[in-house]
Amino acid sequence: MSAHRGARGEIADIARQARSLLERVRESRWPGFEPPPAQPAPGLAVTARQVAASRPPAPRAAATAVRQRPVPAAPTVVEAPATRPQDEPCPWGSLEQVAEAVGSCTKCPLHTTRTRTVPGEGAPKARLMFVGEAPGAEEDRQGRPFVGAAGRLLTQMIGAMGLAREEVFIANVLKCRPPGNRDPQEHEVAACLPYLRAQIGLVRPQVICSLGRHAAHALLGRKDSLSGLRGRFFEYQGTPLMPTFHPSYLLRTPAEKPLAWKDLQQIMARLGLPQPARASTGQDRQ
Repeated sequence: MSAHRGARGEIADIARQARSLLERVRESRWPGFEPPPAQPAPGLAVTARQVAASRPPAPRAAATAVRQRPVPAAPTVVEAPATRPQDEPCPWGSLEQVAEAVGSCTKCPLHTTRTRTVPGEGAPKARLMFVGEAPGAEEDRQGRPFVGAAGRLLTQMIGAMGLAREEVFIANVLKCRPPGNRDPQEHEVAACLPYLRAQIGLVRPQVICSLGRHAAHALLGRKDSLSGLRGRFFEYQGTPLMPTFHPSYLLRTPAEKPLAWKDLQQIMARLGLPQPARASTGQDRQ
């Protein structure tokens, strides 16, 4: 009997040690980490159940409540449509009035460095309109668009299409020369665009050909590279618009002239002009 009582005492001591060990493990475990359930030693089944019953229940109800809490819907934001500048009424009734307004314009600092304004020139009801980015040094001196080396190449390109320069209308986004022929700045483009929009609205060309990336960006409101824009028609206020290379770029990169000629051929097809068997955009003369 005494041996039996001694064995029970040893079992009780082992049970107390097991409870103490489980308490230390429970207090030191990482947040969110549940250790595997302890396997009770033989003869300690009752003690293991008691230990398991003494553990605090997991906060399942609270977690469930958090998961089921309704998430408020995001507020619906309705933006008012912006007023597009091209939808504003034109304050000029003729190309001559536009030219007069350009001549007295002081809306951007370029008026302080210009020699002459360069409003544009050509047939008042031209079927084809060319739009460049800004006047150069020779244009600033004469007050006419595309009269320098790039202008001579443009004249050859127009002739290759079977047209005369006098049959088209030629203009620029900027009407004053940027110092040093630098790229047009956004505030300068914003100041000059109403003049160009008025000219397009008064001429009403059947096709617009933008020359260079700055002209394409200004008219289309896009920032794609010119290589990603050229070769396909876009639409500007209902008018087909074909972006192509600027003649000054073609003078520096003659290898691109065949691509420019393909763009011009698409314009000719749109206008119903006959396709010549062979045409030159001036590459043979460079």
